[in-house]
Amino acid sequence: MVAIQPDRFRVEAMPRAEVDRAIEAAAAEGWNPGLHDAECFWAIDPAGFFMGVLDGRVVGRASAVAYDDQFGFFGLFIVAPEFRGRGCGTAITEAALRYNGVRNLGLDGVVAMQSKYAQRGFRAVHRSIRHAFTPRRAAEPRAGVVSAAGVPFEALVDYDARHFPTRRPGFLAGWIAQPGATALAFVEGGEIGGFGVIRACRKGRKIGPLFAEDDLVAETLFSALCSAGIGEPVYLDVPEPNADAMALARRHGMTPEFECIRMYLRGDPGLPLDCIYGVTAFEVG
Repeated sequence: MVAIQPDRFRVEAMPRAEVDRAIEAAAAEGWNPGLHDAECFWAIDPAGFFMGVLDGRVVGRASAVAYDDQFGFFGLFIVAPEFRGRGCGTAITEAALRYNGVRNLGLDGVVAMQSKYAQRGFRAVHRSIRHAFTPRRAAEPRAGVVSAAGVPFEALVDYDARHFPTRRPGFLAGWIAQPGATALAFVEGGEIGGFGVIRACRKGRKIGPLFAEDDLVAETLFSALCSAGIGEPVYLDVPEPNADAMALARRHGMTPEFECIRMYLRGDPGLPLDCIYGVTAFEVG
């Protein structure tokens, strides 16, 4: 393909309305984003969204949201099919990398893009596999399962940060309160032992995150969350190294659909994958 002419192309900051279009583009690619992902992602870092504009037309988009001075996440990277291979994606990626500066940057990339991300310095850490099934029966109420809204928020942020490279209070506040979502925690002896959210998506519902200190807590929270999606497809993005999480998916008859590769630009932060049963969102970590 013919490369784009630099004088006709530029990378700009993405306004809030364009984030909705980025989510729609993700839906068209089959990523099945959540109904309220745009506002939740925007709340992380409004300056972390970029678009490539050619002759006045938006031809590609990406996000590179900065959670703090140390960590950011790259996602929503889509270039219109007719403009792929012409340098648009490269320019958008370069703008995102410049914006993130010295931060460690994570991403969940499709397998086909792994080598291109590696050329940029990203290194693969593990695969995550999307699983799906349709729950048919609500779970019986279990002791210890409570609404996340009833847990002291700082305690929830602290617990979440044990399973993510940094604290993300602004994101969590919106994530657990988004319309149509159910956010649950497992609390025993005053201590949080698990946390999960199920949200409405273009198709069915998606669980993420699902954090738990052991398999019994994970099973309890998973079943309770699925009660909010009876009769609908429910999806869970499982880190493959967590054997118990993979077993949970098999136990419930979930079907693997596709996989992503978790990669980091400046080193593996060493997350406790044995306690991560479901990734929060491929677009933002």
